Amino acid sequence: MIIDKLQRKSSSQPDMTRRGFLISMAATGALFGFPLAARAAMDPEVADGVPIDAQGRPFEPTLWYWIDTEGQVNVNIIRAEMGQHVGTAIARILADELEVDWKNVHITHVDTDEKWGTMVTGGSWSVWQSWPVYRKAGAAGRTALIDAAATRWGISPEQCTAREGMVSGAGNRISYGELVEAGLSRSFTEDELEQLPLKPHGDLRLVGKDVKALDIAGKTNGEAIYGLDAKIDGMVYGVPLLPPTRLGSTVESVDDSEAGVIKGYVKTLTIEDPSDTVPGWVIVIGESLMAAKWAADKVKVSWNAGDTANVSEADIQAHSRSLIEDDSTGAILDTGNTETGEVFAEASDTLEAEYTTSTVLHFQLEPVNATALRNADGVWEIHTGNQWQSLILPTLSKALGEDSSNIIMRTYMLGGGFGRRLNGDYAVPAALASKALDGKPVKLVLFREQDAQFDSPRSPSVQKLRMAFDSDRNITAMEHHAAAGWPTGVMVPSFMPKGVNDVAYDPFAIDGADHWYSVGAHRVRAISNDLANKTFRPGWLRSVGPGWTNFALESFMDETAHKLGKDPLTFRLEHLTAEGINAGSSPNSVGGAKRQAAVLQRLKEIADPARSDLEDDTAIGIATTFGQSRDMPTWTAAAVQVHVDRSSGNVDVQKIWLVLDCGTIVDPDGAHAQCEGAALWGLSMALHEGTEIENGNVKARNLNTYTPLRMIDTPELEIDFIDSQEVPVGLGEPGTTPIAPAIANAIFNAVGARVRHLPISAEDVLQAI
Repeated sequence: MIIDKLQRKSSSQPDMTRRGFLISMAATGALFGFPLAARAAMDPEVADGVPIDAQGRPFEPTLWYWIDTEGQVNVNIIRAEMGQHVGTAIARILADELEVDWKNVHITHVDTDEKWGTMVTGGSWSVWQSWPVYRKAGAAGRTALIDAAATRWGISPEQCTAREGMVSGAGNRISYGELVEAGLSRSFTEDELEQLPLKPHGDLRLVGKDVKALDIAGKTNGEAIYGLDAKIDGMVYGVPLLPPTRLGSTVESVDDSEAGVIKGYVKTLTIEDPSDTVPGWVIVIGESLMAAKWAADKVKVSWNAGDTANVSEADIQAHSRSLIEDDSTGAILDTGNTETGEVFAEASDTLEAEYTTSTVLHFQLEPVNATALRNADGVWEIHTGNQWQSLILPTLSKALGEDSSNIIMRTYMLGGGFGRRLNGDYAVPAALASKALDGKPVKLVLFREQDAQFDSPRSPSVQKLRMAFDSDRNITAMEHHAAAGWPTGVMVPSFMPKGVNDVAYDPFAIDGADHWYSVGAHRVRAISNDLANKTFRPGWLRSVGPGWTNFALESFMDETAHKLGKDPLTFRLEHLTAEGINAGSSPNSVGGAKRQAAVLQRLKEIADPARSDLEDDTAIGIATTFGQSRDMPTWTAAAVQVHVDRSSGNVDVQKIWLVLDCGTIVDPDGAHAQCEGAALWGLSMALHEGTEIENGNVKARNLNTYTPLRMIDTPELEIDFIDSQEVPVGLGEPGTTPIAPAIANAIFNAVGARVRHLPISAEDVLQAI
């Protein structure tokens, strides 16, 4: 381990902990030989970029934090910070259980190390996964400190209480700092951690309350360090020339004869990539970023293109349709009763519809970038913002031909992630360019058009839904077939479970279709589009599968309600009966469909009054979803008010109501902000965002042709949370999922036009009218 090597080098200071050594080295700017500024992102709270220095010998009850002799608490955060204040949320979970004054809490976003386990920030998992871990860690510290105080005073721990960094008992009072200074070395096994008593929900004093975020200053005064800010002594810059296809291209020839006229041009590298992450890449090196960019404009490369050079979006969608029609393809999800064939054969009536979505890009504010070098100790350093360090490290190991223990990823702020930086593929060419230059620091930057071309977009999709009815017009069966490119299947197939037919499936390409409605026999089939997988690198994009599966599901449920002549909200409530597989279970889905029904009922209360005073061609549509997955449901319901211009087909979204039950709310302000952003992201994808595959690449590559939601088109938002003491679940993405179907349903209510494609264009609306 790299840190172990460093510890051995510090043997002249036997009383210093490993963390103390790292901090002292950082204070001199000597850590691994790179500038102190590069450490600033690890502690976005600290305005001057200097990580908090532990006073004396700190006490570390677990690896997740330490307490020093001044009573300061530093919490280690393995989640990426990209504007969501994840460090503040996680730190308050620990601080509440530890019973420490919030003003003494600090955070450090740590570098990669095996001891942290899986480092990933995605799937709306961060708070959900951190809740039990950091509560137990906080309880461990509180228990150790109380026990130490009780021993000191000769009383039982039951006679002591902890509050805001102080232990009191039998008329005595002592601070955490004093107890640490006296010497504490207690640790806890996993079994002991499991047995520790946690505070009752009613005793929580930081969770659910408004507190100051720990990382505001650096974000607002320009001192926060992002990947694009990385600066290493002696580094050069790289700008890539991308091949004609994402996969399968090879370089035939390179002519850099004209690049020499550019001042600062260094050389052009043809990248050989053993990991096959960036086949066919050429990287132009310059002494400055613009020198590399201007020289790249003059370098001529001839490629042998891969076999997807002529693939179009229409080809991919046609292939999805053929796969859906082939009943032998795909994985069947466990929905309790998947045998629908005979039920449909005996049905008195059926309903069927197809829904499609276009390719969607991430277009995060900060284009992807990475800085790589081999430091003086022979360790490879990768400086970049990343959402899933544990995923890309093995790929970097393969690309560099180095053991992963000899590679470390430095943590930086992310200028937007939205799932793009879950795939750290952009770190690979930077590392290979540095290797080609004998380990010299190389800062690789993709400009906006390259960032779009190299994106891991959300795959286009085709979905076919069917409903069967008996002679009394009751639902007897439902089928949902969905075909798209599979990001998890391409990048981390080990994360894929198997369906009831023993075929693996990508949960992030089908979650949402396995809904909580009671519909009789229910068959969900997830199908991987192999042509999409070969043409581009499908990626996880905010809300992943539920962003498009729920568009189809909730539009179809609306169509079903109208076919049966029922009010769409009442119809949904009738089928959210919390029976069988939909009853829910502990700890994450307690209440099951009843909680989804509750957010829908609350939505009716707050949105229905607006229906009484609507203008012509204006209406409200609803949708309800459960956020990310059945394993971590965030019960969500949305109503959207739209006005449709019959002459142009333009849709004006006037207001969004959003109701969520996310269990215990850890950070109220952050929760509200996350849901606002998610709802607007859903609106953006519903009406504004989308491109297509043309000649094997995305067609739109800049914001003149790819047009996300603009501020001027932002509607009024009303967000309401159900009060709950259940396990906190995800909030980064669920608010996205009901918006598109609610808009589509509102359009139908306003002008009778049913649209079944995303993004919804004015032309689509006119045609439907």
